[in-house]
Order: sequence, then structure tokens, then C-alpha cells
Amino acid sequence: MAWNVLTAALTLVYPLAIWLGHGALEPRWLAGLLLLTVASRLPALKLSAAARWSAAAALLLVALAVWANAVLPLKLYPVLVNAALLAAFGASLLSGPSMVERLARLREPELPAAAVGYTRRVTQAWCLFFLVNGGIALGLALDAPEALWSLYTGVVSYGLMGLMFGGEYLLRMRFKRLHHV
Repeated sequence: MAWNVLTAALTLVYPLAIWLGHGALEPRWLAGLLLLTVASRLPALKLSAAARWSAAAALLLVALAVWANAVLPLKLYPVLVNAALLAAFGASLLSGPSMVERLARLREPELPAAAVGYTRRVTQAWCLFFLVNGGIALGLALDAPEALWSLYTGVVSYGLMGLMFGGEYLLRMRFKRLHHV
């Protein structure tokens, strides 16, 4: 539980810290924050290969930031997170069951066929979200002021994710009512 709170806090403050620290601290010192963020995810590494690959890629970003003393590798971390989530959700569409179906079955092991189709479409929608969100984060990392990058990756993207969760919840309630699930 404490690890989850630490990970969430680090994830939320990361873009702000990069923005505020840029110009005040050398990027190699800011890389310590990314290293701490990766370290806070260590308990999850035993769960999946995707988590391990994501952590390895984040460590590569840390190494590049330290070696080149550059902020760009640090700004690429949100792109990496979106790419990892896209890969995990996308792979579940290929191998089945879909990621959202897996999550739904934690609460309701016996899903009707209509619900399985619905969870597949929701997984596809999340794939599209991660693709677009990661693309925007990449564009901003490459060619935008740190303040704009920080605003998007630290506030706007979380707001959009919240809207996606909320919108899907409302659609799910409608789906359940229409299909008597």
C-alpha cells in the first residue's frame, strides 16, 4: 500500500519537478527522480514482462540523461509509459482475453458474451488513447517549452484519462441496463 502511494505521488509530481528543476538543476541530477520513480515500481516487476521491460527502458532513459546531461530523455518517460500501456493492452487484443475483460472478470468471473465484446471495444479505445496521448507527449517533449510539456503530461493527460474512465463508466452502466447484465 505504501509503495502504491509513493509511486502515485512520484508519478504525479514528476512532470512538475522536471519543469521546475530545468535550468535550476543539471538534468543528470533530475534523473535521480526518474530513478526513484522506477525504484518505487520494483514490487510490480515480478508481475509482468511488460513491467520489467518498461523499467529497463526507464533505466536506459536515466542513463542517457546522466551521460548526456540532457533533459530530453527525462521528458520521454511519459511517452515510454504510454507505449508500455499500449503494448500491454494491444497484446491482450491479440492473445486474449482483452485487458479490460481480465479486469472485469476480477469482479465478475462469469461475463456474458455481450460483455466480452464490450470489454474488447473498451480495450481498443484505451489503445487509441495511449497512442494519441503518447504521440502528443512525444511531440511536446521534442518541440515545446518545458512548461507546456509539464502542463500536458502532469495535468491535461490525467484529466483526459479521468474523462475516459468516467465516460466509460457511464457507457458501461448504460450497456448493463440495455443488456440486463
